[in-house]
Amino acid sequence: MLKTILHQSLPLSYKVEGKGLPVMLLHGFAEDSIVWDGQVTDLRARYQLIIPDLPGSGPSAPLPGATTLEELADLIKAILVAEGVEQTVLIGHSMGGYITLAFAEKYPDRLKAFGLFHSTAYADSDEKKSGRQKSIEFIRRNGAAAYIRQSTPNLFADSTRKQQPELMASLIDRYAGFNPEVLAAYQQAMILRPDRTPVLQQSTVPVLFIFGQQDALLPLDASLRQSHMPRLAHIHLLENSGHMGMLEDSGRSNRILDDFLQSLPF
Repeated sequence: MLKTILHQSLPLSYKVEGKGLPVMLLHGFAEDSIVWDGQVTDLRARYQLIIPDLPGSGPSAPLPGATTLEELADLIKAILVAEGVEQTVLIGHSMGGYITLAFAEKYPDRLKAFGLFHSTAYADSDEKKSGRQKSIEFIRRNGAAAYIRQSTPNLFADSTRKQQPELMASLIDRYAGFNPEVLAAYQQAMILRPDRTPVLQQSTVPVLFIFGQQDALLPLDASLRQSHMPRLAHIHLLENSGHMGMLEDSGRSNRILDDFLQSLPF
């Protein structure tokens, strides 16, 4: 079911599917809720899935001016309040993981557990910040479509690009129409995010980590290092995936998510 709330007087859309343990799935940068369709189909029989379109994605209106991850965490809370959900499991992909960590820092009592899907608690390195700044300049100079065409292939493993070229092409077609200022604002928000490894170290709830062995965006050694910080961690490696495991290896991703949710002591 597609729903809408007003946040800062702007419409924010999200879907609610199924019944059971509330689980929110947060998409990443330059994506929308559609990336989770394979998970929704498989998991909605056992869980109440809440899948937002972040501001400027899908039918959700962009926030005016600068955007921070902390503002987006507040937005997630607003959805939970609207749904009458006291606690949820929050799973974030890439930038959605950064929002998940901001939410865990601000509203830890609202979480039964959380997960980072191709994401990290570390702040950007100086090199990474410089790369994001160059992306902002490229987006503003050349537009969203040119940026999406250039950046999307890097999200996938070599094997995916060779064996499933239609998957990459479908994402380029779908997201080429993004508002360039939304993309620039999210890049800036990611530049400014702090190191949130203390959130992992201090977590009292289970934390799920899903990594891609062929992920060109997140160094595997750093990803694995952070996974040992929480008191209770579930760690999984998708050997044949890049940065888009929910699409590249949806079957295994679904099993990992289901096993994690089934393991929670609630």
